Amino acid sequence: MGLGSTTKEILENFIKILPEAQKKQETIVVPPAIVQEIESFFDNQDDSLLKTFLGFVTVRSPAIHDTHLSGDLFDQLINDYRLRAFRGMKVTEEEIIKAAETFMGKEVLSQKEFQMAVGKIITNLRNRYKNTTRTGTIDSRADFELIILAKETQGTLVSTDEGVISWARKIGVKEMSSQVFGKKMQVYL
Repeated sequence: MGLGSTTKEILENFIKILPEAQKKQETIVVPPAIVQEIESFFDNQDDSLLKTFLGFVTVRSPAIHDTHLSGDLFDQLINDYRLRAFRGMKVTEEEIIKAAETFMGKEVLSQKEFQMAVGKIITNLRNRYKNTTRTGTIDSRADFELIILAKETQGTLVSTDEGVISWARKIGVKEMSSQVFGKKMQVYL
């Protein structure tokens, strides 16, 4: 985004930028689920940096019941999830075969050796399964709320999440890359 390399740096820069941006009627609107995600980066929810940043953004829930989306969109979503579930199943099968091959013909391992060997397999399975089923799609209420709020407010969506961007495009939400957004905001620094 170009506004810092840590959450702290980015929020500090936003705190400098947002008062000037607001003078030009530029605002940041986020749904509550995104606020919860931002708060999760902090050990202390009462952190003054976090509270100051949140004081500059508008937190708004999208009117989900008032938003109409095409049936075709839901058809695409269901087909996408079915394909992802099938691919997730295939990844799981592949990892089970690898696990069986790892232990085939081996003598009984100690508890610690077994846990270490299985731990590597489970970690690999989790990573592959997550990438197969979640990458490139909306996979949380926060993602959905962000897209719907951008559509409802006719705002511009800024995200690095390829799934959010992909599904936002399907319903015609305006978007701006985080790099362009960062450069635009740097003018105020």
